[in-house]
Amino acid sequence: MEYRRLGRTGLKVSPLCVGCWRMGGDQTDEETSLAILRAAIEAGINFIDTADVYTGGHSERIVAKVLEGRRSEIVLATKFRWRSGRGPNGDGASRKHVLEACEASLRRLGTDYIDLYQIHGWDGGTPIEETMGALDDLVRGGKVRYIGCSNFSALQICRALWAADRAGGAKFVSVQPHYNLLDRGPENELLPFCHEVGIGCINYSPLAGGLLTGKYRRGAEPPAGSRAAREEHVRRRLDDRTHDRLERLEAYARAHDHSLSHLALAYLLAQPFVTSPIIGATSVAHLQESLGALEWKVGPEEAARIRELAG
Repeated sequence: MEYRRLGRTGLKVSPLCVGCWRMGGDQTDEETSLAILRAAIEAGINFIDTADVYTGGHSERIVAKVLEGRRSEIVLATKFRWRSGRGPNGDGASRKHVLEACEASLRRLGTDYIDLYQIHGWDGGTPIEETMGALDDLVRGGKVRYIGCSNFSALQICRALWAADRAGGAKFVSVQPHYNLLDRGPENELLPFCHEVGIGCINYSPLAGGLLTGKYRRGAEPPAGSRAAREEHVRRRLDDRTHDRLERLEAYARAHDHSLSHLALAYLLAQPFVTSPIIGATSVAHLQESLGALEWKVGPEEAARIRELAG
């Protein structure tokens, strides 16, 4: 497997990152979650992303079990920001919550350090200088190796970088946006900016919540158990325009002996500002399907054609 550097750091990560937001929940029980993680590691994936709020902290406890005996081999990422504690300071990005959330994640993960600690969303009620100062203290104290952000705009990242620069503290090395072939808004400003300043992209929802897997067909009910069957906002997206886009993309993928999901991931991996898309698998078979995308190397002209087909 060909590893990539995260942003301008020397940290090497696999081209796909395993996302753990469902692990330990109703859709992916602990046994299945562990099987997915172990299969990913066996395949060469060394990058795992979770968060303190995923399945009420159970996701982090599951990840802890695969870290045993191989901690130094894994690049471990987790996040804080949303409510994970009690009382008025049980969420947010205040110094108090940052430090307490980190300690709680370390306990659940069964480790004494986090490779990539990320703020899960902007906190307009806390000065960014306070947040960045707390994160810098975690880095200096050895509890965190690198810091990043998720769901930040380009302006918000710029403010965070400015605050860190003025204080001489640790800076973000990664951003985690919602980005895929059907939702390419970040290509306009966020990702070019991050590429310019050396921040790596580890985007989530690379398969558009399952839309880019080929499981949905025009005129057919969503498969039982699928997100469109369970979640109305996903089902609403399955209009004629979306089906037109999906059918064009799938035809192109099939003509190249690949699946729609391979095309979706291969396109992202061809973008210079993308380091490692975060894949969410609910079975080992789903994981193996995603790994097949690594066999397709999309060039600049092909990427332009794929964008045209995506509309």
